Amino acid sequence: MDLVKRKFYWWNKWIGYALLILVIVATPIFTILFKLFASPGDSWSHITNNLLAGYFQNTLLLLLGVAALTFLLGVSTAWLVSNYEFPGRKYFEWLLILPLGFPGYIMAYTYVGILDYTGPIQTFFRNTLEITFKGSLIDIMNLPGAIFILSITLFPYVFLISRSSFLQQSKTMQEASFLLGAGRSKTFFKIALPMTRPAIVAGIALASMEVLNDYGTVKYFGVNTFTTGIFRAWFSMGDATTAIYLAAILMVFVFLLLYLESVQRGNRRYSNVNGLSKPTARIKVSSGKQYVYTAICSIIFLVSFLFPFLQLVSWVWLTYAKVMDAQFLLLIYRSFGLAAIAGLAVVLLSVVLLYALRLSPFKWVKSVTKVATLGYAIPGAVIAVGVMIPLLAFDKWIYDTLLTARTAGLFLSGTLFALLFAYIVRFMAVGYNPVEAGFQKIGIHVNEASRLLGARSTKTLRKIDLPLIKNTLLSGVLLVFVDVLKELPLTLILRPFNYQTLATKAFDMATNEMIAESANAALIIILTGIIPIIFLNRMIRKRDL
Repeated sequence: MDLVKRKFYWWNKWIGYALLILVIVATPIFTILFKLFASPGDSWSHITNNLLAGYFQNTLLLLLGVAALTFLLGVSTAWLVSNYEFPGRKYFEWLLILPLGFPGYIMAYTYVGILDYTGPIQTFFRNTLEITFKGSLIDIMNLPGAIFILSITLFPYVFLISRSSFLQQSKTMQEASFLLGAGRSKTFFKIALPMTRPAIVAGIALASMEVLNDYGTVKYFGVNTFTTGIFRAWFSMGDATTAIYLAAILMVFVFLLLYLESVQRGNRRYSNVNGLSKPTARIKVSSGKQYVYTAICSIIFLVSFLFPFLQLVSWVWLTYAKVMDAQFLLLIYRSFGLAAIAGLAVVLLSVVLLYALRLSPFKWVKSVTKVATLGYAIPGAVIAVGVMIPLLAFDKWIYDTLLTARTAGLFLSGTLFALLFAYIVRFMAVGYNPVEAGFQKIGIHVNEASRLLGARSTKTLRKIDLPLIKNTLLSGVLLVFVDVLKELPLTLILRPFNYQTLATKAFDMATNEMIAESANAALIIILTGIIPIIFLNRMIRKRDL
């Protein structure tokens, strides 16, 4: 009897489901690794001789530039709102998170429009001050411009994590620093900043992975990176093997970032030896410094969100009458429906993974669930290539095997199935994390009590666990919904022919010099993206009270 129970404990249907999910989700990575053993495509020599060095240089400079600027913007604002009292501080706690709702490619063409000849700045100079500029006020369609655009959209990653770390630091350590004669600046650089370093590095790592995933900004600005190289090899050159080689190099960048972040973080823990901790008290400074701090946060908020947001609203006001037609409403319906289905699928699979871990909490089961969520760290273009290759092979096998299929067209590749499959791989971690938090809150005892009363695992999940975590399930669906709505490179590669989402429509219209018209789709994406940001800020405030 004990032997039977032990076998069931080590192996059950939920573990089988988890392993199946792992195989499916890891298929793109396995595909790329397997295809690396094939000989390079015809375009590989051209790319290595003429383009590869530029891809390396631009990608590396983009990463370093965004890391430096997000550090400066994120840490400085996090330190101010966490440690000082000044007018507007409680509003900047959430206002400075809003730029996360702005996809980089939308921010890019919005700023191009703001600085252009017909933009509001030059129009003001011409009509009011009678000053005329030739061309754009500032040329940002280059590598420094891409660094600026990506930094002002991604610095909230560093701001959020750093702010949380600053708030958790003990007042006792800062008081000790002051008693030893250190001023506020020295306390920041010698005490607060080193203690927050793991959090800062984690935030910069998240921003860097978003930089590697970006396609819209660098494509629009004409900056050649590995992501644009993958698109060029796949679509322009028709060379799938070369695209796989470039995708593999991009994956090396990603895993190197993850490794460096892990090594830097190590096993560092900061705590008080006596176990006591007093929350940090905000410092009241002179009225002059208060207004300086307000001005700093205001300028960053205006540049990173309010100016481009108001520009989009202005464009929508001018163009909505000719853009908002039946086709546009169908576009919204398709985009929202696709994002909702992807969110439900991701959360469902996350529940299966976590329930397998709940019933068999062993290290190897935990490893299975963690590996299945690695897709969020992999750029969308890489996942798209890894998904398309096996689906094309499967369609070819069906075509060669079944004569009746030769008139039916493609079954999987080039369909919504391929797109949904890629969304699941890419955003599994986004839905997994809130569901995991929900399971942790209810604990294992309720589940065990249900099993002792004779309920099977499936019934226990349906009747007990799911009703208790319904709020976190909705949170997971919402987070995936928003990320899918914003996703661009993956959607551009895998979407069916002539199929548009809000993201691809906005990008296509902007690249075709219809920037004002593209604002209608862009504004819907941004307003939808702000919803989870508000919820996120509320959770942080409740946790830190």
